[in-house]
Amino acid sequence: MVGFDSQLFRQVLGQVPTSVVVVTGFDPDGAPQGVTIGSFVSVSLDPPLVGFLPGVSSRTWSGIAAAKKFTVNVLAANQDELCWRFAKESDDRFAGVDWSPSRNGCPRLAGSIVVIDCDLESNDVHGDHHFAVGHVTYLDSAGDENALAFYRGKVVPVTPAG
Repeated sequence: MVGFDSQLFRQVLGQVPTSVVVVTGFDPDGAPQGVTIGSFVSVSLDPPLVGFLPGVSSRTWSGIAAAKKFTVNVLAANQDELCWRFAKESDDRFAGVDWSPSRNGCPRLAGSIVVIDCDLESNDVHGDHHFAVGHVTYLDSAGDENALAFYRGKVVPVTPAG
């Protein structure tokens, strides 16, 4: 038994900034799909592994996971519209979105500052989320723009100290 509710848990952990990425791939019908993730992390250097935590109720992630490969797009500070577009389940989130195939064929969102192609290594359920781990097959840093982060329930630009 815990001495707090999920609202307090969310409020307190909202004080911890997290990255904003859109994980993209294709569903079993060949349609491009993407989901905003605020829990992306480096897992291992050898072998190169990354991880993130999509919700178990995400139809989008289920479709992408079935293909066993995906691309992580780290959003630039000016891409908050893409963050919110891919955060909501809908049938045509890619309408009007500029993208091209990444090296593994998954959607690479124009303007992303980092792109990481992965093969799905594991996809285990923990509570109400999956812990998806990807084996990195290719990565590219596309610029020096600032990134987005989630902080206190909002997306904010990451501003390096200087």
